[in-house]
Amino acid sequence: MAWASWTTTGVFTGSAGVRSNELGVMTGDLTVHTTWDGSQAYVAVQYSGASDWYTMSGSPVPCRSEADSRNLHQAVVEAVRAGGAQGVPPDWNAVTL
Repeated sequence: MAWASWTTTGVFTGSAGVRSNELGVMTGDLTVHTTWDGSQAYVAVQYSGASDWYTMSGSPVPCRSEADSRNLHQAVVEAVRAGGAQGVPPDWNAVTL
């Protein structure tokens, strides 16, 4: 079974933050983590330095390859920085391919 993961720390949210399933909108200094299991990517966020992880709204996302999941992770990091209280960008695939 293939898998990969990426973590980016110190991601400051843009205006209105980012949306998680469990907490709703999160703002401030976040850590973004993406795990790919061979067919889907799971995106989680946490307040940097905290121990609890929260599912980013829109996760999991179908991903064909490890490279696609890495591109998704970068698109999510950029979305968190942009803010707007969004979850996983619905058009990440069109933007990154």
